[in-house]
Amino acid sequence: MSTRQDLSELSSGEKRTLLKRLLKKGASKPPDDTSSAYKFPPEFALIRQYAENDGTRGVADLFYQSFDGLNRDTAVHRGRELINFCSYNYLGMSGDPVVSQAAVDAIGTYGTSVSASRVVSGERSIHREFETELARWLGTEDAIVFVGGFGTNEDVVGHLFGKGDLILYDSLIHASIQQGAKLSGATIAPFPHNNLDALENLLQRQRGAANQVLIVAEGVYSMDGDLPDLPRLIEIKKRHDALLMVDEAHSIGVLGRTGRGVGEHYGVDASDVDLWMGTLSKMFASCGGYIAGAKSLVAYIRYTAPGFVYSVGLSPPNTAAALASLNLVQKEPERVATLQARANLFRDLARERGLDIGASHDSAVIPVITGGSKKAVLLSRRLLKKGVLALPIVHPAVPEGMARIRFFVSSTHSEEQIRRSVEATADVVARLPNIED
Repeated sequence: MSTRQDLSELSSGEKRTLLKRLLKKGASKPPDDTSSAYKFPPEFALIRQYAENDGTRGVADLFYQSFDGLNRDTAVHRGRELINFCSYNYLGMSGDPVVSQAAVDAIGTYGTSVSASRVVSGERSIHREFETELARWLGTEDAIVFVGGFGTNEDVVGHLFGKGDLILYDSLIHASIQQGAKLSGATIAPFPHNNLDALENLLQRQRGAANQVLIVAEGVYSMDGDLPDLPRLIEIKKRHDALLMVDEAHSIGVLGRTGRGVGEHYGVDASDVDLWMGTLSKMFASCGGYIAGAKSLVAYIRYTAPGFVYSVGLSPPNTAAALASLNLVQKEPERVATLQARANLFRDLARERGLDIGASHDSAVIPVITGGSKKAVLLSRRLLKKGVLALPIVHPAVPEGMARIRFFVSSTHSEEQIRRSVEATADVVARLPNIED
């Protein structure tokens, strides 16, 4: 279990099945918690199984650990420095002196919060400066920034589409898209991961009855580190008169010669994608999310999306950090080249050592698939002892038999760190006991 949101992606039937399985294995029943009047759902037992344990079972000892200092190629835990592969600080912008100083300067000018929604008194010149520069860099007409990445997807998808519309998304799409689709009231039809023939089939059967159609894919899928066939997605959406949204949370700053994402990677025209979404917490060393696209569509979102209109504006230091990161990547495109070289080195070395990295290619996300969940947890714990931080992803976050640990590579990782980490991983995997879940 990677995050609490993984549970929300399960149907009630799947939750009941998991609960029965855990209870058969002796998992604790939901507590008689007299400290709260809230009536806990049955699957709370599943959360307890993962989150409340003594370190001999579950994963509570691996998650919510407290670290000191910057979150980049290394992490400091209880005074011990670890090689860190759990950070999304892909280009090392968080902690860069230029970016940090920009945030400090913004606090001096604007304070720590704009203290209002942007539609009233919260608008500051730095907001539009960032949005304008972001749109120019992406090759779109305009852009708008939200205070949270999850909320960006949830609000925009839930607001733009409704009853009578059809939303088609890749089965591995992020939970924020799924939540937004549910809130919209539109008909929802997931298609198998990267199976565009199945997408075509769904459109042929359901397009005629729908008003508007939205197709959603990710620039890089964070569980597998693979990419969509964006040129074909564009061709499909045009032929079926649909809209296309691409979530670039893990592809912006990572793909393309200058880091402009999956669109630059494939050489497509930015206008061929209707909604470019990205998060600000990775390449941009900030917090929030953005939507970029046609000026009219961005304007409609700016004046009507409840998650934007009724929310405080992005804080000055966060806005300044994102703008500084954007300026810096344009001045120092070698950061992108270094990141890509380090990720490719990791993949090459992993394959040489016989590690199963699945379908990962071109991205900075590299899984090492163990199969069983217990093996993934054990691998993570043993790597931690060797000074390598990489956390497990187990069922139900991934299908049964597809548990893995994930490595997020950054431009600040050295070749020596990568070689040492791959060697340590291969050594531990070779010595893992033959255990079943």
